[in-house]
Amino acid sequence: MAVSQTVALKVGLGLLGLCLFGYLVGPPLYWHFMEGLAAVSRTSTTCPPCLCDCSSQPLLTIPEDCAKHDPEVSEDTEKNFAELLTEELKHREAEALENQRRADMALLEAKKIASQYQKEADKCNSGMETCEEAREKAEDALAAQKRLTAMWELRARQKGWREGVAKSHTQSQR
Repeated sequence: MAVSQTVALKVGLGLLGLCLFGYLVGPPLYWHFMEGLAAVSRTSTTCPPCLCDCSSQPLLTIPEDCAKHDPEVSEDTEKNFAELLTEELKHREAEALENQRRADMALLEAKKIASQYQKEADKCNSGMETCEEAREKAEDALAAQKRLTAMWELRARQKGWREGVAKSHTQSQR
């Protein structure tokens, strides 16, 4: 059973390799075949085949082709080129407008958030002021209570009250 699994695995990997090879090599071979077929079917050419040595030319230049020598084809090509440029400019303008709209929306959102934070900060400051006022009032009330307590204690001492005696007297009453 192990031998049959090994054989099945090898067959599966072989098929996978063939499929991968066909996937990678198939499309270029198909296009080369189609170009050759098209060249054979077009026996009458309007211009001689183009000879170009692409290795000697810079990378960004396009070699001249037969269409540049034909006035009708070159006129159509110029029209198509102009249409493509116009379309590209429209596309870039639309993209720029979209980017501007997004930036405006982001700015508006940032302003809203900043406004919310400012409101929260104002609430916090108001709360702090209220707490500070309440603390000051509590301090004043405590100071007044301490003065009143000191005054009553002074009166009590003048009448003969002593702290140690009062405690023992309170304990004996219980």
